[in-house]
Amino acid sequence: MSKKKRIILISSLSTLGVLLIALVVGIGIYLGTYYHADEVSVQTFLQDSSIEKVELDKNTVAFVPQTPKAGFIFYPGGKVEVDAYYPLMAECAKNDILSIAIKMPFNLAVFNINAADGIREQYPNIEKWYIGGHSLGGSMASSYLEKNIDDFDGLILLGSYSTVDFSDTSLNVLSIYGENDKVMNKEKYDKYKSNLPNPEEYKIPGGNHAGFGLYGEQKGDGKATITNEEQIKITAEQISNIMEK
Repeated sequence: MSKKKRIILISSLSTLGVLLIALVVGIGIYLGTYYHADEVSVQTFLQDSSIEKVELDKNTVAFVPQTPKAGFIFYPGGKVEVDAYYPLMAECAKNDILSIAIKMPFNLAVFNINAADGIREQYPNIEKWYIGGHSLGGSMASSYLEKNIDDFDGLILLGSYSTVDFSDTSLNVLSIYGENDKVMNKEKYDKYKSNLPNPEEYKIPGGNHAGFGLYGEQKGDGKATITNEEQIKITAEQISNIMEK
């Protein structure tokens, strides 16, 4: 190999090395950046709750009512710390729903779609089960449901949509989103709405995308005209209603 070709090869390898390092750093920054729960607001909300909080394992927390009428497995939104949804889980539990939130790797449910495996078996006395989630979490919960449809009675989508076609099933489906949600892709929401079997759709007046949890404002979202606490309570009430069917 000539000296000129060696120089070109070395230069090319150096450039490739720099690009790979930049890619790794970029991925690391992306995965390490997420919406943190507002711990003060979360703890303040939970202090007003008499619901028992149980850690099933290091990644799974259950909010357990005394007489649960149904179970609800929840996948958090993309890049959102799961703790931000504890108030919603506690509020659902006040409505007699065993509510279970799962921490996802890098706060992205796409990295652990099967996170719900084994949870139902820990509560054999509960006959009615639902699965769902917020935003990306709802879509990934739908993907899990596709392969485990006989184990669940319904699907709960919060600011989310399902790319899986459930139109020929008898699932109970609740699709709920905020009136001022500017994060959810409304075109895709409308496109995939036909995948759901007669869903109950509820638009929260004054709500937005981030209002389902307590993690502050979300980039690109619309301005809510109600508090997060109000949106959480409305959501829990709607979830409770559909589970009474």
